[in-house]
Amino acid sequence: MKTVIFCVLASSLPMIGGLNVAEITRAIGRGDADGISVYFDESVELAILDDEDVYSKQVAAKKLKAFFAQYPPRGYSQVHRGTSKSKDSIYCIGNLTTEQAVFRVYIYMRVNGEQHLIQEVRFDKE
Repeated sequence: MKTVIFCVLASSLPMIGGLNVAEITRAIGRGDADGISVYFDESVELAILDDEDVYSKQVAAKKLKAFFAQYPPRGYSQVHRGTSKSKDSIYCIGNLTTEQAVFRVYIYMRVNGEQHLIQEVRFDKE
């Protein structure tokens, strides 16, 4: 019985942040800027290498498209994901493999009920 309860609890862990985190990580692996920008808040802190600023949702989406055009993804693997103690934010960290380099990707989202809005995305070259 303990094994069954553990399995049920363990299988529910990926639901931290609902399906949004899974959708976002799949979009990163595909280089799908539109799929990611759907979850952007009205303004987003976007850091791509040394270019870092707070942009409107639309400008951040364009910059992300340009990044993926320059660095086409080969794959993405999530390394870590968590939720703040107050359950009002989610973060995940992963590795994006491209033809030219590997990038460490940091995503920070604000949780508002069932809605998850990306506040910050960082791409740092490994």
